[in-house]
Amino acid sequence: MHLKEAKGILSAYNGMNINRGCTHGCIYCDSRSKCYQIDHDFEDVQIKSNAPALLEDALKRKRNKCVIGTGAMTDPYIDIPENLYNIRSCLEIIDKYDCGIAIQTKSDLILRDLDILIRINKKAKCIVQTTLTTYDEDLCKIIEPNVCGTKRRYEMLKVMQENGIQTIAWLCPFLPFINDTEENLRGLLDYCIDSGVYGILFWGTGMTLREGSRDYYYQKLDKHFPGLKDIYIKKYGNKYEVTSDNNNKLYKMFCDTCNRHNIVYGTDNLFKYMGIYEEKEKKQPELF
Repeated sequence: MHLKEAKGILSAYNGMNINRGCTHGCIYCDSRSKCYQIDHDFEDVQIKSNAPALLEDALKRKRNKCVIGTGAMTDPYIDIPENLYNIRSCLEIIDKYDCGIAIQTKSDLILRDLDILIRINKKAKCIVQTTLTTYDEDLCKIIEPNVCGTKRRYEMLKVMQENGIQTIAWLCPFLPFINDTEENLRGLLDYCIDSGVYGILFWGTGMTLREGSRDYYYQKLDKHFPGLKDIYIKKYGNKYEVTSDNNNKLYKMFCDTCNRHNIVYGTDNLFKYMGIYEEKEKKQPELF
C-alpha cells in the first residue's frame, strides 16, 4: 500500500475512485489492462490520501445534488485501514450534503458502514451493487481468492434488502469452459431472486481480455486449469470479447427468469436509473 495526493476526485458523471489497484486477486480482472495506465504493482494499492477533502470541496461547490458512483474501476472495500477510513469518510460527506450513492463491491466489509448507508437511503437514492461470478464456493476461491465468497455476498444483499436498501447484482464474467454453465447461472439467479435484487446487470456469457489482463489470466489458467490456455489461444486468438459457446441458451434463460420475477435488466436502463438523483425526505426548515 502507498499513499498519494490526488488532483481531483469526481468525473464528469460523478464517478469516484478512492484507490488504484486491488488485493482481491480475481484472475479475470479487467482493471489490470495496460490501457488504464496503473504505473505501480497492481497489488500495491495506491490510496488517494486526500479523497475525503477533495470530495467535500467538490460537493460544496455543486449547484445540484447528485448520485455519486464508486467501485467501477477498483473496489472501495479493500481491506487496508487507510482505505476503509477513506470510504467511510466519503460516505459521511455524501450523507452530509444529502447526495445519493451507487456503490459497487465484492466485499462484505461494506456492512461496517451500514449505518451510514441507511441514513443516506432515508434522504436520497442508495444502491448497493455486488458481483456474483460463480455459485461454486470452491471455484470462487480459485478465481476470486482474496475476497469473501459468493454465498457471503448473497447474505450481504439480503441484509441490504432487509434494511430497505436497493441492490443490483452484476452477473459476470462467465469464463468459457469454467463457469459458463446452466447450473452456475441458475444458482446465481436463485441468489438474486431470494435476496430481492432490484436489477441484474448481465452482458451475456463471456469475458473481456486485453493486454495486461490477458497475460495475468493465462498465468492463472496454467496454474489452476492446465491445458486450457492453449484452447483459448486456438479458439479466440487476441480477441477482446471472448464469448462462450453457451451464450444464446444462457441468455434466454436469464431473460425468461428476470421476466418471471419482475427483475429489471438491460444495462442502459439500469445505468441510467442509478445516475438519476431522487430526493426521498425533505428536511424541515429551521425555525430559529
